Amino acid sequence: MARIDAARKQALAPAPFTTLVAVSKTQDAERILPVLDAGQRVFGENRVQEAKEKWPALKARWPDIELHLIGPLQSNKAREAVALFDAIHSLDRPKLAHALKAEFERVGRRPSLFIQVNTGEEPQKAGVAPLDASAFIALCRDELKLPVKGLMCIPPDGENPAPHFALLARIARAHALPWLSMGMSGDFESAIAFGATHVRVGTAIFGERE
Repeated sequence: MARIDAARKQALAPAPFTTLVAVSKTQDAERILPVLDAGQRVFGENRVQEAKEKWPALKARWPDIELHLIGPLQSNKAREAVALFDAIHSLDRPKLAHALKAEFERVGRRPSLFIQVNTGEEPQKAGVAPLDASAFIALCRDELKLPVKGLMCIPPDGENPAPHFALLARIARAHALPWLSMGMSGDFESAIAFGATHVRVGTAIFGERE
């Protein structure tokens, strides 16, 4: 948190808040416990099945844990995701939007949603293209009435992430979306300079994954 606070002080126009999402994917409960004991309560997981196996017991001990799905979500996993997660960062296609709407209506639970934007337009990566973002935001937020709070991106490996963060921020401002999920261990200070409200940090907390 000290590095986040320092980055916020240096930013010209930081977001009203910056939430640290501790990325605990592939980490077992023994590695997560010291982070919980240190006071961290917001965690990010990539896969529904992995989260199902380790988080219910931890949430029973720490009811204030907030769990975020930051990896891709298959439509057929929407039911499990809605039951387990408090926020989903990877809404990226109409089929998933409709599946989430159906599940929200079925159970009455409404996790916060981020639309993933493929700012680098990489064919192997999930997310809507920047030029398609307006139409998809309109579908999700205005037509389906989903609780879309913001946007998420993962800049291409090896590129300067700053232009991608700036692009995501511009799209969010154009649609009055207050949250920006962007920035990881190697670039979260840059993301904060462009208004990140959620930074997804794993390696800087847990160390290199085995």
